[in-house]
Amino acid sequence: MTALLPNVSVPGSTAALLVTTDCPFNLTAAEAGPGQSLAPLCTLCCCGFLNRTLAVVFMVSLAFAIVVGNVVTLTVFVQTRQSRTPQGYLKVSLAIADMMVGVLVVPFSVYTEISLMVTSAPPVWYQGSSTSPATSSSRGGLVSPWQPCMLIGPVFAGCTFVSISTIFLMTLERSVAILRPLHKDALVTRRRTLLLILLSWAASFMLALAPLIFSGNFTLEYNECSRMCNYTPLMFGSQLPSDANILLLFPAFDFTLLGGTLAVNIVSFTSIRRYSRKRKLLSEGSLSDAGVGGGGGGGGGGCPHRPSFSDIKAAKTIGILTFAFTASFSPIAVFVLGNVVGYTWCNFSFFAFWILTGNSCCNVIIYSVRDHRFRKGVTLLFQRDQSPPHGEKT
Repeated sequence: MTALLPNVSVPGSTAALLVTTDCPFNLTAAEAGPGQSLAPLCTLCCCGFLNRTLAVVFMVSLAFAIVVGNVVTLTVFVQTRQSRTPQGYLKVSLAIADMMVGVLVVPFSVYTEISLMVTSAPPVWYQGSSTSPATSSSRGGLVSPWQPCMLIGPVFAGCTFVSISTIFLMTLERSVAILRPLHKDALVTRRRTLLLILLSWAASFMLALAPLIFSGNFTLEYNECSRMCNYTPLMFGSQLPSDANILLLFPAFDFTLLGGTLAVNIVSFTSIRRYSRKRKLLSEGSLSDAGVGGGGGGGGGGCPHRPSFSDIKAAKTIGILTFAFTASFSPIAVFVLGNVVGYTWCNFSFFAFWILTGNSCCNVIIYSVRDHRFRKGVTLLFQRDQSPPHGEKT
């Protein structure tokens, strides 16, 4: 997700000093001109040649892993009928969101970093570039030309929100399978799942664009610390705009869904634990078939109310997905809270944003380890050249 970063605009001839715990930045408005919004000046500790080279190698490797992993996920879904379930559609939604990060967001950062390394002047659209032509704005200042960050930034934020909402929907789908196995097919249908996926995409990108739609005091610029396009408040004097807190909608949305996901997982795993305990007692002969079957839905024997083994394993897999996403999101949460109280961490912002980006290639790894259907689909995918005889069923 995007966050409030130390890209500030300083009108007139006012100078601003931004002090960070990693690297100090002196932002002088006289160098930028009135009304422009600039990233902190890059220093050796953040943007040296070796530092940029290592960052580019990391970004290229990450983009490759994200694209290849999620292409495999999408191909398995298309080629395997068993994957065309409500849970499969949710996995496809998650894979598309992750792949958009690998196709658009990461390559743009690679292009920008290479441009800054091999050219003496930054790109024409680059915020703060003295070579960028400017036009007069309605406020009497100068406005830089449209830059790609106006597309890349909302894409990254929107895809992050889609990932969170999709994991939440996957958790709900598995909880129905665990708590109400008899009603699963009636409650969780393909049509309802597709409708919820469309709503989650629409709501996620509306939220990602909220600072631009509901406020005229924000822009999107490439930040030299995070090496990403971030939302930037346009400062007036030394004060943030009065509606700067609109960016807190992002962590509020994230924490709300993650908290809901955690609560649903707790309920589901409590039910799984209760069922596993009864099954263990039954195997030891401590419970009779009748006693367990009358336990209200978690019994053993031939009781149809119990969740299937595949449902239990899928619920555990989604729990691992939730944990992985929460772990990758936590540094961003710390970073946003730090910005709210006035701290600016240059080096930490890079690690926070790119740990979150790296989560886009983790899902396929989790599927490979936990989901036997996915592993089987991948095996069939790479053995398609060994097709069976014409008259034999596959």
